[in-house]
Amino acid sequence: SMVRYLLISVVSGILFGVLDGIINANPFAQRLFEFYKPIARKSINPLPGIVIDLIYGFVMAGVFLLLYTSLPGELGLVKGVSFGVMVWFFRVVMYNASQWMMFPVSMKTVLYSLAAGLGEMLVLGVLYGLTLKPAV
Repeated sequence: SMVRYLLISVVSGILFGVLDGIINANPFAQRLFEFYKPIARKSINPLPGIVIDLIYGFVMAGVFLLLYTSLPGELGLVKGVSFGVMVWFFRVVMYNASQWMMFPVSMKTVLYSLAAGLGEMLVLGVLYGLTLKPAV
């Protein structure tokens, strides 16, 4: 239903922000991402970040629903995991490959970003798979 879509979109947008904060603001990640410090913003305005994460939530939930019947598996959980892996490739793997090619980023940083991104995308994919189903 539309109410379920709206609710899950907001929840996933909030989850996006929380997971990104956990992934990027922990002490281990801060040490790995020191490389970016000279080009990173000195402060971040949280309002645009919240809006962007909410938009991501709506778009991701909508794309999941559009692709639902094409995703492998019969169970929503399997479809969610498939979606999470697919989004991980297009969002995380391609970004990290580009970063590795353009900047002298350590392999440790790349591997952390790949693993953390996979975890994040799987959490979101499972959320969608367990809660969303297209109206027939």
